[in-house]
Amino acid sequence: MSNYQNYQPSNEDTSASTQMFRAFVEEPVAQPATAPSESRRTGVLAAAVIIGLVVVIGVVYLAFK
Repeated sequence: MSNYQNYQPSNEDTSASTQMFRAFVEEPVAQPATAPSESRRTGVLAAAVIIGLVVVIGVVYLAFK
């Protein structure tokens, strides 16, 4: 059995922890600055691959013509 006769409550200020937690939770999340440039880079890369494929197909077509 537990002995609760010698229990002494701590003198911690639990409201301070709660306030810090609420401030952390309510803090707005900033969007990373690299998100737009990363999507732009992906689009440029896709366009470059498509143009490269068109050029290679054109060269192969002209070589076997």
